[in-house]
Amino acid sequence: MASLKEVKTKIGGVKKTKQITKAMKMVATSRLRGAQEAMERFRPYAEKFAEVLGSVAEKAGDEISPLLTPREEVRSSHIVLLTSDRGLCGGFNAHLIETAETLMEEKRKQGIAVSFTNFGKKGRDWCRRNNLPIVNQHLGVVGTKCGFNVASTAGQQLIDGFLGGRFDEVYIVYAEYRSVANQPPVVKPLLPIPVIKGKAGETGQAEFQAEHIIEPSPEALLNEMLPKNVFIQIYHALLETSTSEHASRMRAMDNATQACDDMIENLTLAYNKARQAAITMELMDIVGGAEALRG
Repeated sequence: MASLKEVKTKIGGVKKTKQITKAMKMVATSRLRGAQEAMERFRPYAEKFAEVLGSVAEKAGDEISPLLTPREEVRSSHIVLLTSDRGLCGGFNAHLIETAETLMEEKRKQGIAVSFTNFGKKGRDWCRRNNLPIVNQHLGVVGTKCGFNVASTAGQQLIDGFLGGRFDEVYIVYAEYRSVANQPPVVKPLLPIPVIKGKAGETGQAEFQAEHIIEPSPEALLNEMLPKNVFIQIYHALLETSTSEHASRMRAMDNATQACDDMIENLTLAYNKARQAAITMELMDIVGGAEALRG
């Protein structure tokens, strides 16, 4: 059995760890509130922008812009992987990396070369450990109040690579925020830009799609707006991933705080047992000494 001093030292160490995890939980909670507000304000805009633009593109046809035209033969695929720069957020980064790895293995089985653009150190470090080709990296972006210029810069690099034939398709892997307890990884095609097809309802007929009056022409509009759609989808993914990171860290620190409470309770019980055993031994020594003197 550990000595009283050792147990007491362990209790003190766990209490200090609890103070740290509790403080980190409070910080993550505060950051989550701001990130969630920004994400919820931008999410309807990003979804409606993609929906309207996709509907216009579907009516105009794939040949109207090279950003809409799928390649006849896909030889190279590019994955934009969003992870955090810091740890202590549970399995958040592991799930994102696992999703990207699954997508990469599927492409490799088809004979397609895969390269990466990394947002966050955790994804960048994973690519380096596995000797995966990294085209671009953006650090210190996820989990912070990044500007739209970050997404536009990265998006323009992706568009240039796609139009220049460096890669034939682009996917983005990010965490979608649904609740504090649920942030599943999402794989979304980014280039070529997917169009919105008419969906069949319960009656088997295509659902109504609004007609748009376009000036000056669909070609001019799409050539101007399609690159912006790429920027918007990247920025939307950054906001979703940042919010998910804070939620995951808040939950992880809450679990760590509860684990500290359990450890303190167990160590306190062990301390009381050790102290009681020490008192019992002292009493036995006193009684034994008294009996020896009396005899």
